[in-house]
Amino acid sequence: MLRAEFVYNASGSTIRFLEKEVVSVSVYLVNPSDVSFGISLVAPRWLYVLAGATPPSFGDPIVVDEGLEPLDAEKIQKGDMVGIGIHTSNARRGYEVGRTARERGAYVVFGGIHATLYPEEAYEMGGAHAVVKGDGDVIWAKVLADCSNGGPQQLYEGGQIEGDQFTPARWQLLPLNRYMWASVQTVRGCPKHCSFCSVWRTDGQRPREHGASAIIREIVELRRKGFRFIVLADDNFYPVTLQDLKQAEGLENPRRFEELKAMRQERFELMERLSELPDDMVFFTQITMEVADDPEFLKAMSAAKIKGALVGVESVTEEGLKAIYKDFNASGESLVKQLQTFRKHGVYVLGSFIFGLSSDRPETFDATTELAQEAELAFAQFVTLTPFPGTVDFQRWEKKMADDTTRIAGFPLTRYWLMPRAMRPRLAISHPVMSGEEIRSHTQRVWDRFYSLPLAWKRSDFLKSLRNRLAYVLMSKLYRQMYGNTGIATDSARINRAVSWARWMAKPTLRLFHGQPMPDLQVPARSR
Repeated sequence: MLRAEFVYNASGSTIRFLEKEVVSVSVYLVNPSDVSFGISLVAPRWLYVLAGATPPSFGDPIVVDEGLEPLDAEKIQKGDMVGIGIHTSNARRGYEVGRTARERGAYVVFGGIHATLYPEEAYEMGGAHAVVKGDGDVIWAKVLADCSNGGPQQLYEGGQIEGDQFTPARWQLLPLNRYMWASVQTVRGCPKHCSFCSVWRTDGQRPREHGASAIIREIVELRRKGFRFIVLADDNFYPVTLQDLKQAEGLENPRRFEELKAMRQERFELMERLSELPDDMVFFTQITMEVADDPEFLKAMSAAKIKGALVGVESVTEEGLKAIYKDFNASGESLVKQLQTFRKHGVYVLGSFIFGLSSDRPETFDATTELAQEAELAFAQFVTLTPFPGTVDFQRWEKKMADDTTRIAGFPLTRYWLMPRAMRPRLAISHPVMSGEEIRSHTQRVWDRFYSLPLAWKRSDFLKSLRNRLAYVLMSKLYRQMYGNTGIATDSARINRAVSWARWMAKPTLRLFHGQPMPDLQVPARSR
């Protein structure tokens, strides 16, 4: 067994790491999932970041993404260390993995957004020995050292580390031909405060940018392996808006104004460096609608080969946007024009919509489908309003439900993620005019209509070749199976059919995304 310890200086900072014996146990990193497709769209970055944060003396971590294949728990041995990252949607499965690992004598450590918000739940439901709150990049080595010495702390505070502390992902462990897209992170944190989102609370509202040179080096490593498509896995790629600059200048706050200008300039520097990478590369990011009013930024995105962006549209009505603190978005015809602006600059949008807002009516569903088509969205996702822990919506709902004694499978409604999937309520927050099942079925119908073959083929007309148009239609159908059917359907038969179809479609789709490896590709001179 490895004997490792940290030596601290007077201020409590680590000054060196001592290793006394050879490791004889395994480190597992597990991304839980109830469904496995064999091939996945995007590599879960956190697995490979923690693999990179694992000291070499512990050996190569065993990386398990259950989105590909389920964990083989029989291989876990006494004394092994099992790290499990959870968000609310996969927490129940994560707890199952944790209990199993603990029963087999392993040390169990939970992390991720949900564990950060509910550490006590990981102990009670998941058999956790320890929980890491916040970022794991820096603290992970200490967690492993404590486990190897037989005495992990119950709680570790990873905090919100600065950009220069971000750990590079260890892509050497990435299985080839299992992911369509790789992922690189350029910034953590989001300055917005949308009521349905917890990121600004868990990752903070102060954007923390990673250095451009480190980002480029990691992307080059991935292109050498054959990855052409890269997700910039950021909370918000556009952390400084023109309105932010205007407000800081109007408040006569020169220090804040200069900070924002510098942050904006770092974004432009990164995009300029991305433009120097091979021409066959394609980047995809997540961004707010406000960038539509910033043509200079959109032009730089296009030059940087950022061809796609997830944009949170959320609602097509002004009332709906106000209800979720997202009134910085436009609605109606103005919204259509804003979304079309992205395409005019060569950036194709994956629009995200929420159904179940109190302002929604039965006609909202058809209106949303028509707007998504009119706005020329390349892709769209449609989700039902779910109050996620850590959000303003959840706080309001939990307070409202304080006196409700309803239990399902022994759990209150405000802990819906602990219930078996088939038993969860169709809609957590009651709606003034529609039932939960009505909203779910309407939402499923929107998925079915938007991704119908005629509309998917019509949307593909922005592509020049027949091959690319067919690839787009295939990708549309795969996306619907992976996220529409498995995400909205509640009966196991439909979910199983969707998984089977996705497995069948994923292999030919994968070949469309990968390029020839470029093992001799060099990092551009200024990023070395």
